[in-house]
Amino acid sequence: MNVRLQPGETAPDFTLTTDTGDPVTLSSLQGRKVILFAYPKAMTPGCTKEACDFRDSLTGLQAAGYAVLGISPDEPEALAKFVERDGLTFPLLSDPEHKVLEEYGAWGEKKNYGRTVLGVIRSTFVIDEQGDVELAQYNVKATGHVARLKKQLGLDD
Repeated sequence: MNVRLQPGETAPDFTLTTDTGDPVTLSSLQGRKVILFAYPKAMTPGCTKEACDFRDSLTGLQAAGYAVLGISPDEPEALAKFVERDGLTFPLLSDPEHKVLEEYGAWGEKKNYGRTVLGVIRSTFVIDEQGDVELAQYNVKATGHVARLKKQLGLDD
């Protein structure tokens, strides 16, 4: 059932609503590099850590030409609270039916406290200026992930 995107494949296009209620379409970002990170739930400890790490690294990522987007099944209202509470400075995308998460292989079976559940597989995708997948990482750990990603992209401080 789980799709796994591979480098070189065209990233599936999407239009999703952001935390502000505005639509974002991946193809509208063509010409820019995009980091899309999928996380399970707004305002939970691991997701907060990861989102805040992206927030704290945003200036350097933007200087290197990257746009950062977070995606989860949360409704826009929950995402707006997350943005406000933690001062997030990049768009969060709402995918309540997890259609885009499924297309990216970031929705499926995973272990949670020893039980197998269906949900978001914490993942990160780097999409190049032409809309192709440059990097697809699945089952990433929230803590330290952004630092590892920056190193892989040759952006370590």
